[in-house]
Amino acid sequence: MRFSALRSYAYLYLLFLYAPIILLPVFAFNDGTIIAFPLKGFTVEWFRQMAANATLRTAVENSLIIAVSSSILATTLGVFAARAATRFAFPGKAGIIGMIMLPLVLPEIIVAVSLLVVLLGIGVTLSVFTVILGHVLICTPYAIAILNTAFNALDRSLEEAAYDLGETRFSTFRLITLPLVMPGIISSLLMSFTISLDEFIIAFFLAGNEPTLPTYIFSQLRFPKQIPMIMALGTCLVAASIILLTIAEYFRRRGIAKTGGTDSGGFL
Repeated sequence: MRFSALRSYAYLYLLFLYAPIILLPVFAFNDGTIIAFPLKGFTVEWFRQMAANATLRTAVENSLIIAVSSSILATTLGVFAARAATRFAFPGKAGIIGMIMLPLVLPEIIVAVSLLVVLLGIGVTLSVFTVILGHVLICTPYAIAILNTAFNALDRSLEEAAYDLGETRFSTFRLITLPLVMPGIISSLLMSFTISLDEFIIAFFLAGNEPTLPTYIFSQLRFPKQIPMIMALGTCLVAASIILLTIAEYFRRRGIAKTGGTDSGGFL
């Protein structure tokens, strides 16, 4: 009886959580301009409008530039931090790693306002570049969390064997360590890309006059006639996010299996 109640609660919770996402494609293909039941018919007009919107294309281009740049920078920094955290002991290690991971628990609006004050104070013009800086700050802790698992699962005896055979630290890292943790690196890139692409608060404060995809969507919510097109756009974003997260989880699990580690939980 208790197990049945818990299972019913889990189903209701999942329904509450995912019902809005399930309704996105329903209304995206609905012929009516009012988001309400009953549905009026099937159409792909909203997707055609989305593809023909020049401002939306600019926002998508900006978001892709930001997401690609942020994911590469965050993952690069994450490799260095995860390597240091899992392989070396140094004074203040716990405090330094804790400070790096702090954006995971800080409210994003606090981070965004703080960055805005600092950047304006030193005379930096708000642009796509400032959004990239903010997203790197947000994405790096996620990259470190993923890469910590990859480095911890790596058998240290493989590196020690390479040292015994005459390899330097750099060549060992390049030839042995890096290939073995590559699935974790790919997973980190995909996760950081997804987080950056969907992030709104940092972009809202730091983008200036250059629109990103989330800020464009927010600006269009004031116009009822644009809502069906936003539903179509949301459907595409949800599909892209699911695909990217699935690929990221695949590479995360592949990396754990490759290094002989154990799976302690992931994204899916």
